Amino acid sequence: MLRLDSVSRHFGDQHVLDGITLTVPDGQLLSVVGPSGCGKSTLLRTIAGLLPAQQGTVTIDGTPVTGVPEHLAVVFQEYGRSLLPWLTVRDNVALPLRRRGLTRSARRAEADTILERVGLHGAARRHPRELSGGMQQRVAIARALVCRPSLLLMDEPFGSLDAGTREDLEDLLRHVHRTDDTTIVFVTHDIDESVYVGDRVVVLSPGPGSHIIGDLPVALPPDRDQITTRSSPDFVALRTEVGRAVRGAPRGGPK
Repeated sequence: MLRLDSVSRHFGDQHVLDGITLTVPDGQLLSVVGPSGCGKSTLLRTIAGLLPAQQGTVTIDGTPVTGVPEHLAVVFQEYGRSLLPWLTVRDNVALPLRRRGLTRSARRAEADTILERVGLHGAARRHPRELSGGMQQRVAIARALVCRPSLLLMDEPFGSLDAGTREDLEDLLRHVHRTDDTTIVFVTHDIDESVYVGDRVVVLSPGPGSHIIGDLPVALPPDRDQITTRSSPDFVALRTEVGRAVRGAPRGGPK
């Protein structure tokens, strides 16, 4: 589905990404984690075609990325700024469907279906300002899903939410992934979150010139629970390995 071959990116004299090589199979939920400033968001924007790869190539389904690809959606961290305040929740979600030439009634019907999936059917006629932060992020997720993307990119989408809302949306993401089998690249700075939501965790080194220093499969059951899964020995062992990689400690060494 997604392949990066020796992708590098710099801004002037600042070297951000250095030779990133990565393959993401169809249907995988890949978590990308690393210290602040390591280039996680730059990597996501390069995959999305919002920033060109200055060296190397990005391909999706075998096609080189030279602009924003079709069948791709992005969920940003700043959900409040990504929603149009003058539109209702339903019309915010339906907005991407205008490019498909659907009638207004058809767009709204599709939006209502997705809103029900994310638990917001009753909020369809409200405006973003009338919703909590968690509900606004659900709207942003619904808008990304309404086009049924083959590749979904998520840039620290739950980072500014309270703990309970964050857990609810992590479980929503797991449910969507199991149901739709969408390929997802999920960027986060939270080690526990990267393990809980992911099928695989890639760790980036500190900048400048970030590169991959860890690539760990997540051998946890697909059906996960915030209490049972996070307290299991397998989860604790894996989050410890990811934590060591983020901190640059050797495997099996001290935390």
